[in-house]
Amino acid sequence: MLEMRPDCERCGADLPADEGGAFICSFECTFCADCTDALDERCPNCGGELLDRPARVGKALANNPASTERRYKG
Repeated sequence: MLEMRPDCERCGADLPADEGGAFICSFECTFCADCTDALDERCPNCGGELLDRPARVGKALANNPASTERRYKG
């Protein structure tokens, strides 16, 4: 199951689990759309492709909450 990390690792922007706009690699490194564009859709950590992260809504989110651990090191 995806962690659904709450923020962009590059700029710290909030990325709610129940909204679009987040991009992840196969290791779940998470970035916002603006940072993904700036990174040419490649993860700076592993070199993997950054793809749209699916949203988690309703009961799925209530029963499986998103991570609260922020990754932005600012």
